[in-house]
Amino acid sequence: MSFKVAGRITSIETIARGHGIRELRRLNRQYGRANWIKKKGIAVIVADNGVRAKVELHWYDAHGIGKRELKIKAVLSLFD
Repeated sequence: MSFKVAGRITSIETIARGHGIRELRRLNRQYGRANWIKKKGIAVIVADNGVRAKVELHWYDAHGIGKRELKIKAVLSLFD
């Protein structure tokens, strides 16, 4: 499912960094060598079908590269 983040991501926490990330080799190969950090946060998203929801997102982040591979991990609430 494709989605767009509507607004800001809040309650951002670091889950893992550096060698604590299981996908570190793939991230370095796919996007370039960097100081990768896995993060999570809460955001409102709008899905392709127009549904709005408050969700928990997980993603990888690196300075100079930015956020990559945003994933919805949990739907916290739906909006009408």
